[in-house]
Amino acid sequence: METPEVLQDALQLSTLAAQNATVSKTIYAHAPEQSTTKRQKPDDASEDPIMKRRFRNEYADVETLPPSITAKLPTKQAGKKASKAGAPSRPAMKLLEGVPGSGKAPSSAARNDGTSQNMSLTTRGAQGLQQQKPEWHAPWKLMRVISGHLGWVRSLAVEPGNKWFASGAGDRTIKIWDLATGSLRLTLTGHISTVRGLAVSPRHPYLFSCGEDKMVKCWDLETNKVIRHYHGHLSGVYTLALHPTLDVLVTGGRDGVARVWDMRTRSNIHVLSGHTQTVSDLVCQEADPQVITGSLDSTVRLWDLAAGKTMGVLTHHKKGVRALATHPSEFTFASGSTGSVKQWKCPEGAFMQNFEGHNAIINTMSVNEQNVFFTGGDNGSMSFWDWKTGHRFQSLDTTAQPGSLDAEAGIMSSTFDRSGLRLICGEADKTIKIWKQDETATEESHPLEWKPTLGRRKF
Repeated sequence: METPEVLQDALQLSTLAAQNATVSKTIYAHAPEQSTTKRQKPDDASEDPIMKRRFRNEYADVETLPPSITAKLPTKQAGKKASKAGAPSRPAMKLLEGVPGSGKAPSSAARNDGTSQNMSLTTRGAQGLQQQKPEWHAPWKLMRVISGHLGWVRSLAVEPGNKWFASGAGDRTIKIWDLATGSLRLTLTGHISTVRGLAVSPRHPYLFSCGEDKMVKCWDLETNKVIRHYHGHLSGVYTLALHPTLDVLVTGGRDGVARVWDMRTRSNIHVLSGHTQTVSDLVCQEADPQVITGSLDSTVRLWDLAAGKTMGVLTHHKKGVRALATHPSEFTFASGSTGSVKQWKCPEGAFMQNFEGHNAIINTMSVNEQNVFFTGGDNGSMSFWDWKTGHRFQSLDTTAQPGSLDAEAGIMSSTFDRSGLRLICGEADKTIKIWKQDETATEESHPLEWKPTLGRRKF
């Protein structure tokens, strides 16, 4: 039998239930027309103040089509039924109606109108989201294979008149080749180890060479003999460059320093010290920084030539920097390490962009006036890029010549000729390959394979 306490609790519970029912009836008594069996239609999302603000911020600037586009739209056909009497007139054509199937895309409206108001659909947001379309370049194809060296071709240089070029190799010789025919003109002997660097003076009949025998030589091309030696490096000399306007020679090597020489007096003007490992490549230019060096300590250094001091150090690379390239007309340069190629802006060395996709040890890089940028890998891979945008428009692998081991497919050195229309590559199969652009290619036969992305800005 139930106790009085249980009965009291049940009475209180029923009283509370009755009170709640009364309150609920009071709440819904103000909407008697709503059916209890029919669900109420939710409000339009555009009526939500938060959604209104989002729509306004995103689409207010491009809500209507520009007059130049509206005028081109076809008018209504006469056969169509007129709108119902009393119906509100249709508002102006919305740009948001340009969905697939409507015949008008938002991008077309924004592209055809030059005002900033109607371009906001593409330019709104961070500036980093804008992407420039790459310039179309014809693909490159093999033109000639030159054989003659007995070792890896480690250095190349084209003379200012664009009639011949020189090559240095692991067979300790320097060979002069006719650029037009590929025939051998001359062989210079004198080094006792691999020839690693070559440069031809634009103002004097001189050819400069350096090698792993610690020697830096100046050859007189009128007598084909060595007329000067530059002594000072403590180990192999791996790279060499001439200043474009001064009679100055800069060399770098395994002793971790770059040495600046007076071309005529053979005196050592500066010793550019700061790298902790081999100076693998260096370039000279007319304006500051007049000397740029790349080292296996994974840094790039910019040098003040007058003071002989460092202007800046670029530490973005994770592995040794083996190659550098300066643009012939722009104030920019690129550096390459294993799996990483980066572009920089002078004079402060501001980072510009990455050239992503060439996953190899980058041994050599070259760029011409037409903004074609070439990178050559230790595994024989070759990449051609658009210098402005970093888009890789061609990628291929070199073929080792018959009689060579597969392991000897590698690009060791490269340079464009003075016209920029020929690319000369020194390779590990002991040959020199000359490449040229396909003259029959057009934008229709070889379309640009490029899609805009949001592109991460990596450093």
